[in-house]
Amino acid sequence: MVAEQEVVDHFYSYGVIVVDPVQLKGKKVYVMLSCTFRYGRQDMDVMGVAFRRDLFLVTRQVYPELQDKEKLTHTKIQQKLLRKLGNNAFPFFFEFPDNLPCSIALQPGPSDVGKKCAVEFEVKAFCGENQDEKIDKQSSVHLTIRKIQFSAEDSKLVPSAETTFEFLMSEKPLHVKLSLPKETFYHGEPLKADVEITNSSSRNIKDISLSVEQVTHVILYSSDKYVKSVAKEETSDSVPSGTSLKKEYTLHPLLAYNKDRRGLALDGRLKHEDTNLASSSIVKQEVLKEVQGILVSYKVVLRMVASG
Repeated sequence: MVAEQEVVDHFYSYGVIVVDPVQLKGKKVYVMLSCTFRYGRQDMDVMGVAFRRDLFLVTRQVYPELQDKEKLTHTKIQQKLLRKLGNNAFPFFFEFPDNLPCSIALQPGPSDVGKKCAVEFEVKAFCGENQDEKIDKQSSVHLTIRKIQFSAEDSKLVPSAETTFEFLMSEKPLHVKLSLPKETFYHGEPLKADVEITNSSSRNIKDISLSVEQVTHVILYSSDKYVKSVAKEETSDSVPSGTSLKKEYTLHPLLAYNKDRRGLALDGRLKHEDTNLASSSIVKQEVLKEVQGILVSYKVVLRMVASG
């Protein structure tokens, strides 16, 4: 039993496993935590190279005990489980290193049966003579867990971008500014964008639209890059020559509006549970980007048509 299937960055995973010493017949019991990058079909190899790479792997011997479990420090949940499950229940504990990526999966298309591109975390319990022995599926159980990250809001940082366009045969320019009220938005939260346009040019501006685009880089085994619009607001707003516009637009980047779109990056999916659009990747300076497997970022794009 794993206490939680969803763990936050900088935390740990813990649980309890129940064994039957008679059925083990002298074998040992191990629990393994793995972080794996998968790319392509799970049942295929190409020239002996599997479509997977273990980014992190650690194994703990649970039975026979290496330490007296009465002397170990247990969480409150472990204490309750140990009392309930009896003498054949044994605790385990894993700490997540600081440099591991979060759970991410690219949404497959209808024709992508058996294909997968994902960073996954799994807890697996198995028995054997030693931890390096090939794991028999009939002698093991596994559970997928999801690692997410926490990002504290920085209220001082206000993202903005501005540019000036100069047109041929126009003495004065067009000035455009796009800004957001804050840098961090949480799942389900509307994204508000402020647009300021000063049109001193001789052109007329029309058909203003905004979109939130998800940019996904697959950086292991390929150099794939996916850019997908996850929210869009198309308007008939216009800014005639010699006028200006200052307006707030609201966008809703939600997975509910992007179901079944191939290539969208999602937070790792748990069985029988819904998920969200993938969170932006936060990579520390000392960590190699390559070991992250998949990197995700978002950008707000402002488009318009200049006529005349």
